[in-house]
Amino acid sequence: MQNILRRLGYLRRFLFFLTLSLGVILFSWIVTAQQPVTLNLLMTAPDAQPWQQGMVKDFEAENPGIRLNIIEGPNATNLLEDLYTSAFLLGDSPYDLVNMDVIWTPKFAAAGWLRDLTDQISQEELAAFTPQDVEGGRYEGRLYRIPIRSDVGMLYYREDLLKEAGLEPPETFQDLMRVSKALQQQGKVNWGYVWQGRQYEGLVAMFVEVLEGFGGFWVNPDTLEVGLDRPETLQAIAFLKDTVQEGVSPPGVTTYQEEETRRFFQSGQSAFLRSWPYVWPLANEETSQIKGKIAIKPMVHAPNQTGGACLGGWGLGISKTSKHPKEAWKAIQYFTSIEAQRRFILSAGYVPSRRELFTDPEIVAKYAHYPQILEVVQQAVLRPPIAQYAQVSDILQRYLSAALTNRMTPETAMKSAANETRQLLVQGKS
Repeated sequence: MQNILRRLGYLRRFLFFLTLSLGVILFSWIVTAQQPVTLNLLMTAPDAQPWQQGMVKDFEAENPGIRLNIIEGPNATNLLEDLYTSAFLLGDSPYDLVNMDVIWTPKFAAAGWLRDLTDQISQEELAAFTPQDVEGGRYEGRLYRIPIRSDVGMLYYREDLLKEAGLEPPETFQDLMRVSKALQQQGKVNWGYVWQGRQYEGLVAMFVEVLEGFGGFWVNPDTLEVGLDRPETLQAIAFLKDTVQEGVSPPGVTTYQEEETRRFFQSGQSAFLRSWPYVWPLANEETSQIKGKIAIKPMVHAPNQTGGACLGGWGLGISKTSKHPKEAWKAIQYFTSIEAQRRFILSAGYVPSRRELFTDPEIVAKYAHYPQILEVVQQAVLRPPIAQYAQVSDILQRYLSAALTNRMTPETAMKSAANETRQLLVQGKS
């Protein structure tokens, strides 16, 4: 009898501890389940501030179960790309959302670092965005990036000076040279046209617009055909060299990046500038010499051709290693929604990726030039969406710079660039 009682005592204690343990486990599970999911997102420091001040707070208020952790990276986009690449190569990236420049999409997708979003969004939903921005998120027909803000190269000009001189805005490359020289001869400006000529990615972005304007192409992403040694490419280079040789562009233009050209234009030294939308608000600040005196249009072109506008912009993808893909997709849906974008644009002044926002009355009341930007966006051209983009860009940068600075003849430079590019693409197939 005592043995039975003793066993019953053991059994009661065992059941007590078992119940207690299960209770602790259940409680821990409930607490863990109630804790918000944290999504990590890396972006440049200047971009992080407007996100944290507005969009992130709004998103977390509407989604109390999700937190967004913005990690501030370096200002230079190439350094940001390096950080993403290093994290992916280590095999377990800490980032759930991937904030991508348009030219990163093919590289990241080809490497298998991104989740395929093709089946996550309908064609009807995609139709709300500009087609060019959507295309910038595709690789080999699959969608990996949803555009959150657009960016596009355009031609700025001194509308006041052209009106005073009775001149129309240029439509062709010849017009640009003629109008520039006329304004210079009248003493209106020291120089006609400034562009980004230094050896870096901005040189390539500028050049694809001129190349498009002459009817040429760089790399056909479908066939991998290379067009760098074709006559149209040499015509594009000849135009750029002529701007310097004929005194329309300053001799130092082959060393300029975006900010050097902006300051040149904004100080009233030139009549025309090729640059990005960020210039507009700076050029129209109260202290700007050209406030209220400028206008924008698509890049000029050769006769019987169409102008090109290099597509930039940023979009969001989901890391393949993310443990929270559902929450990450929910965040993308929110940040690319019409209301979130409207608030973001009004507070930060970015260019939208949704078409209707370019003509939204509230936005146009604050940014009257946005309908003009839409016209430019509709003529946007993509840099080749191929996995080896970084390498082919480096090849073009080196040889194009050599041609523009007279270190090589354009014919020799582009023949070498074309051959190296073809060799690289053939190696990529094997």
